[in-house]
Amino acid sequence: MDQYDVVVVGGGTAGTVAAIQSGRAGARTLLVEKNGMLGGTLTVGGVNFPALFYAWGRQVIAGIGWELVTATLGETDGDLPDFSDVEAPHWRHHISVDKAVFAALADEAVLGAGVEMLLHAMIAGAAWNGDGWDVTVCTKSGLQPVRCRVLIDCTGDANAVSLAGFPVDQPDECQPGTLALRIGGYDVDALDMDRISDAYKAAVREGVLNETDLWQGLDAAPGFLRGHGRNSNHVVGIYAATSEDRTQAEIEGRRLLLRLYRFFRSQPGLEGLRIEEICPEVGIREGGIIRGKKTITHDDYWGGRVWDDAVCYSFYPIDLHLPVGVDTRRLPGGVVPTIPRGAMLPEGSRGLVAAGRCISGDRLANSAYRVEATCMATGQAAGAMAALSAERGVDVEALPIGDVHDLLRAHDAVVPDLPGA
Repeated sequence: MDQYDVVVVGGGTAGTVAAIQSGRAGARTLLVEKNGMLGGTLTVGGVNFPALFYAWGRQVIAGIGWELVTATLGETDGDLPDFSDVEAPHWRHHISVDKAVFAALADEAVLGAGVEMLLHAMIAGAAWNGDGWDVTVCTKSGLQPVRCRVLIDCTGDANAVSLAGFPVDQPDECQPGTLALRIGGYDVDALDMDRISDAYKAAVREGVLNETDLWQGLDAAPGFLRGHGRNSNHVVGIYAATSEDRTQAEIEGRRLLLRLYRFFRSQPGLEGLRIEEICPEVGIREGGIIRGKKTITHDDYWGGRVWDDAVCYSFYPIDLHLPVGVDTRRLPGGVVPTIPRGAMLPEGSRGLVAAGRCISGDRLANSAYRVEATCMATGQAAGAMAALSAERGVDVEALPIGDVHDLLRAHDAVVPDLPGA
């Protein structure tokens, strides 16, 4: 049986960074990813505009995630937004990156850190053996047992935490997902947008389309066409905890796509509309949340609480997607929330860390810290804590928080100034 210091499950924005940090810190690390490409929602989900790294004109998230983003911009001659414009809407501070280049650079960084990478594989079981974890990985050639001292769950839905036997909370109704796509084959300036908009509203009234199909509701058709699709639809009534749930989400996403395709192709000027790109999976905004040793509430986030075990900052407005529309609430001026280590540790666990959008928090807080820049920051913190824990033979929770900060700073992360430090 292969023995590792750290096993990271999930190679999205959190897991990729966690594995790189763990490997660079000297831990023998295995990264397990279900897709054929690293990057998660940023790449296979098509949300290739990570945010937010800056708050109120200063950088609050850096480190390995920032390194990958800026390296991608360097390869593609991309530009950074003007972060000094603190009054700009938050989406103007998103950073547009090339998905393919980001994924290739992520491969390089993971392998360059000495991490073993296993794609097209998923975790099938995890059991505590008294000194670490016996992990079962489902590969194309069968079940493969491995051992590790520390297990990191970056699945997005807390699948590893659940398989390890710890409670995971599922919302009664998840935020809608989105099947990101790009459409073309028409001249925007030649379209009669009023006529198309009226036809769209009629199609909703007649049940040909659903009002929720595009997140802006009945008035969404012009924006959908001008934006050539992109991150514009809402796949409602879906969940992500199980393979059955995800299967239904993918089916519903493509049903929605077909409805929109058939409708718009029937409109004057759109006869040649074509789907130029479709992402391989529906992007999930909300899923399983661990029951952590600490829980981030809306008030904690909104008030910028600096936890005594804070490992990173987070910065994004409350961003709760509704079936139609988005409940967006800009943070009060100067507020920069923090993420505590305790929210990354499942209640009652040892040697187990979660990172990314499944960390412990209430629904409104989660709607903000679920975004990619924060996932990168929590991923780096998880990788650092796991590597130190494996090296020293002590539980993650017992590590002096100052030592965790020192390792993160050594790898260019930004860490919060703690009360009394």
